[in-house]
This record gives sequence, C-alpha cells and structure tokens, in this order.
Amino acid sequence: MKRGFCYLLLACCLMMSRNMASAQKKVGQYVLVIHGGAGTILKKNMSPEMEEAYKASLKRALEKGYGVLQSGGSSLDAVEATVRVLEDDSLFNAGKGAVFTHDGRNELDAAIMNGKTRAAGAVAGVTVIRNPVSAARAVMEKSEHVMMIGPGAEKFAKEAGLEIVDPSYFRTESRWKGLQKALKEDSLASAKSNAYTNPAKLGIINKDNKFGTVGAVALDKQGNLAAATSTGGMTNKKYGRVGDSPIIGAGTYANNNTVAVSCTGWGEYYIRNVVAYDLSALMEYKGLSVQDAGKTVIKKVGDMGGDGGLIALDKNGNMAMPFNTEGMYRGAVTKDGKIEIYIYK
Repeated sequence: MKRGFCYLLLACCLMMSRNMASAQKKVGQYVLVIHGGAGTILKKNMSPEMEEAYKASLKRALEKGYGVLQSGGSSLDAVEATVRVLEDDSLFNAGKGAVFTHDGRNELDAAIMNGKTRAAGAVAGVTVIRNPVSAARAVMEKSEHVMMIGPGAEKFAKEAGLEIVDPSYFRTESRWKGLQKALKEDSLASAKSNAYTNPAKLGIINKDNKFGTVGAVALDKQGNLAAATSTGGMTNKKYGRVGDSPIIGAGTYANNNTVAVSCTGWGEYYIRNVVAYDLSALMEYKGLSVQDAGKTVIKKVGDMGGDGGLIALDKNGNMAMPFNTEGMYRGAVTKDGKIEIYIYK
C-alpha cells in the first residue's frame, strides 16, 4: 500500500515538474499576440460552429503574421499583415464587418506604431479605405503627419495607391441588425429622458455595442516591437465620435525600450487613462513586469467605470492579455510556432 502511494506521489511530482518546465519555456518566447475584441462573450451564448469560426479566423491571422516574422520580416510588416486579415473578416468590428453609426454609415479608425523609431500613423472616420491599417502606415511613412481624418485621409490614401472601395463593401446584415436594435433601445430610453442632458445617452446606451476592435503586437528577429489596432468603433455612435484605437498612447503604443500595446474596450476610458502609454511608463519608470503593468492599467479603467482589455508584448518576448469583461477574443504564437487561442475567461 505504501509502495503504491509512493509511486502515485512520484508520478504526480513528475507531472507537476513537466508542467512547470513547460510554463517556464513560455517565458520570453512570444513573438506575436492578437485580439479581436472584448465584451460579454459567454460560452452559453456561443454555438460550437461560431466558436470554431472565431478560432479559425484568429488562427489564420496568427499564421499570417508568424509567416512574416519567420521569413525575417519586420514586426511592422507582421502587425499590418495580421490586422489586414482581421479587417477582411466580417466576424470582427474592423474593415468589412464594421459596426454602423447612428446615421447608418461605417466609419473606420486605425493606428500603427514602430517601436524602434516611435514613428506612428493613424486614420479616423474613414469610409472607403478597404484596409485602414495600411492607410495608417501610409500616413506614418508617406507624410509628415501622425493622424488624418475623414475625406482628407481618404484622398491621401487614394493618392498613396491604397485600395478604395464603395462604402457598401463594409456592410453586413448582422451589423445592420445590431444598429436597428440599438436604435430601438435608444428610442425607448430617450422617451424617458432628455438625451442632451444625460451623458449616458450620447451613443453608449448598450455598452457592449462598442466591442470588436482588432489588434496585433509583434517582436521580430531584430528585436523590434510594433503595434497596430483597427476598429469600426461603436454601434450607433453619433457626432463623429472617435475612440481610443487611432490615438497613439491611448489605444495603440510601441516602444523598443519597453512594450507594444493594442487595446480594446470602452474607448473614452482608455483615452482618459492614456492606457497604452501608461502600461509602458509603469514598466519603464517603476520596473513592473508586462503582466503586472497590464493588470494595473486595466484596474484603472475598471475603477473609473470602463471595461475592456488589451494585449501587450514586451521587448523580451513576454506577453500579457488582461481584461475585465466576460471574454476577449485573443491569441498568441511562440518563436517555435506554437499557437494559443482563447475566448473566455
């Protein structure tokens, strides 16, 4: 009996040792991390087919970015290529499949940042650029500016040779139905209060209407970091609202000395907390790990009343994926090509 117990104890110890060794191998091993938005994502509300579709999409994006990195491509090329895959996938609130504004339009925002030079580019409120992340990169590399908006950004993108599409390209039936639902809720709530005296009525009745942003952070073989984020913003958004995604330091940031960050969530709170830069500053000035810095900034968002998540990858290949919602579409790939994909808490 004692001998059997000893064998069982030894087997358990060996298993624990292997698991610890496996976990330790992950330290400093990540080269690409992505997200596809955070929100009330519950397994009970997800069909097996839909769950597999999301996982397949995230996997395709990771494989695309990893292929760029493996071939010696830059982290900047990797995050752009990765985000383009997600922008072209109607499952996500970015590019094709973007949510509708109150006026029934798809208005897109995106940003990209080079951790080596801290050069950055962004576009906001664009309606005809197929891949806003590429427009953001064009702003960074082909102009002296950091951000362009609306028709001006569209004109620039066309002159830069980017693909221009009819606005109908971005329309999907599910997003249109989402707008109709939000408009109905808006109408019912407005009957009870004056929208112009109640800040909660300014386009954020259902807080989950804002999720679905996509993003990527990468570390290349040369040790350079990059980050990119793209979004359709918030369902039923009004008055030309712009969130955190295209704002450098709020929703997107990369610095070779510390970390690359891409955020998703209630943009107003990310802007007010300068979340992406704050995470970097906590690492640079206080010496926090990427995991601790990530938890700290998400707590700040939550303490103020906001919600969402982020992905972060530090200069040593350590990553973090903190969020304070029910779920966040997310994934990562290691140096050796092992892919990890998660949806729920």
